[in-house]
Amino acid sequence: MPSTLLAVIVLLFAVVLGHSLGPKQAAGQTLETLLRDDGRMRGSATAPITLVEYSDFTCGYCKKFFQETWPRIQSKYIQTGKIRFLYRDYPRSDQGLGLDAAIAARCAGEQRLYWAMHDRLFGGDRRLGAADLKQHAQAIGLDLPRFAQCLQEGRHVNAIFRDRAEGVGLSFRGTPGFVLLRTEPSPKEPPIVIPGAFPFEVFEEQIDRLLGVGPSKQKG
Repeated sequence: MPSTLLAVIVLLFAVVLGHSLGPKQAAGQTLETLLRDDGRMRGSATAPITLVEYSDFTCGYCKKFFQETWPRIQSKYIQTGKIRFLYRDYPRSDQGLGLDAAIAARCAGEQRLYWAMHDRLFGGDRRLGAADLKQHAQAIGLDLPRFAQCLQEGRHVNAIFRDRAEGVGLSFRGTPGFVLLRTEPSPKEPPIVIPGAFPFEVFEEQIDRLLGVGPSKQKG
């Protein structure tokens, strides 16, 4: 996709999001909700930029992002303390494998192994059936009876759907969807939406701009 067209797409979504999270709400509940750390964070809590992903474990483009773009973001920005990464659930169906996988990841999180399960669910051939989830849990060293009880009780379902409702409120109608914003929000720098699994270079351009190291800054 031509960079100029892509820039227009990102800008349009930024305008929409900037309008929905305008100056009167910049320090309010909406941005606080968007920036919340609910235990599913990667990177430094003090990183200047936050990247939020809304995703579905059954989504092909989400897997593409995880396998192709995420490693480069992690290496350049997460490990260097420039970005903190937050994951949000956006199961595209009210039941089925996507929801089951999201529950499984949260149940693994109860045993402090959320990211181990997350990465496994997006890796390999991505088997997500009931028996497969048990095998994944065993592979990452979970307490299996405790994991099985968590799955059966389904106590994370409401929180998962709250994540999805939040994504819908941000105008996402599919997955993945991303929001880039300053960890300390500023009305002068509205959040930026990247609506899809765009190449790394798209994320790089927008992140560097927020960090003040983009081409426009370098020329000045």
